[in-house]
Amino acid sequence: MTSLLFSLLLVASGADTKEQAPPNVVMIVSDDQAYSDFGFMGHPTIKTPNIDRLAKQSATFPNGYVPNSLCRPSLVTLLTGLYPHQHGVHFNDPPKGGPRQSAEKFIKETPTLPRLLASAGYRCLQTGKFWEGNYRNAGFTDGMTHGDPSRADRHPTLGMLRGRHGDLGLTIGRDGMQPIEDFLDDVGQKPFFVWYAPFMPHTPYKPPQRLLKHYLDAGMHPHQANYAAMCTWFDETVGELMGSLEKRGLADNTIVVFVIDNGWITDTTGKRPRYAPKSKRSPFEGGVRTPIMFRWPGHIPPKEYPDLVNSIDIVPTVLTACGFGEKTGSMPGVNLLPLMEKGTPLKRDAVFGEIFAHDASTLGNPPKDLYYRWVRHGDWKLIDSADPNEKDMLFNLASDPKEEHNLVDDAKSKDKLDDLQRRLDEWWNPST
Repeated sequence: MTSLLFSLLLVASGADTKEQAPPNVVMIVSDDQAYSDFGFMGHPTIKTPNIDRLAKQSATFPNGYVPNSLCRPSLVTLLTGLYPHQHGVHFNDPPKGGPRQSAEKFIKETPTLPRLLASAGYRCLQTGKFWEGNYRNAGFTDGMTHGDPSRADRHPTLGMLRGRHGDLGLTIGRDGMQPIEDFLDDVGQKPFFVWYAPFMPHTPYKPPQRLLKHYLDAGMHPHQANYAAMCTWFDETVGELMGSLEKRGLADNTIVVFVIDNGWITDTTGKRPRYAPKSKRSPFEGGVRTPIMFRWPGHIPPKEYPDLVNSIDIVPTVLTACGFGEKTGSMPGVNLLPLMEKGTPLKRDAVFGEIFAHDASTLGNPPKDLYYRWVRHGDWKLIDSADPNEKDMLFNLASDPKEEHNLVDDAKSKDKLDDLQRRLDEWWNPST
């Protein structure tokens, strides 16, 4: 069956094989980076020339979102196209006292992008951040993460790699790109999927001194300078990856997707850098907003779109581009290809998300660990707290982009509040 599907993709209607070759896919996932911290997003200091170039070659959505601003549930959404309350991995760590492997059942039982592509003959490589144990659990055919908690590998800057959230996979980018180079050399004529989710710019901050010096000389606080240097270092690895595709003649038939797993604002008050409030793990823009990009020369014209999109849209869009649109029927996301290829307006005009506890209290019961639900429609955003003692939050992002003025009690905003609450409950109401 696998060879038959692959052959149909290659020679559909007897057309030229080269023209009909199924597209390769590369997904680039930044780890703990603010949506604003790129040149193309307007940052005045942080240098990201390679990602800026990618943006110029892509359909770019500056108003992109991830439904959850914690890395593990966000990454599983990128693999499955499902919201965390649907795929079940709404946490970073399973209940305390239990084995980590107990949470791996969710990814094993769920259709994933690599599993679906592999069933049609794709080679699928996992590198970088990956919380779900061995790479095979998500359907990858090749990978760096072994997921064995009894095995400990010492890294000079990352310390002991014990299998919690990527082990050896976390060395990609920081230690060079050779595993991806080797994979591209070995894959032959088969189509491929590369998951490039390096532990960058995520702490620990160990950037090259040449980059750190640049930002320190610019007068940045040391925590901020280290973060900025990591952003630029990550950008350099993206340039290396794109160069690897280009020198092998693969860039034109490869869909390149770019997204951030969750946001980040550096807290400069402590001895060690950590995230500030209203960023990672929060429902605010600093936590859930991300640029989302699709590059596919000859198919997706470069253009910037103001539309609201969500990372749940990535999997159905990629599957449709690869010829598997029929596999996306039960997914909540939108196929963005008609918009990007033909300008067809999106049928959806709002995006939604949910924030949960860092550690699960129990498996299989996301509502029990729910902190917030949120929705954005137009310029308006509602953050609905699961805590009855905490006031909900309503913001007009056009006049209040930093979400500092809560309008939930403003009589003039009552109609908008009611509308957003209705939309949120129609999307997912855990109490019904």
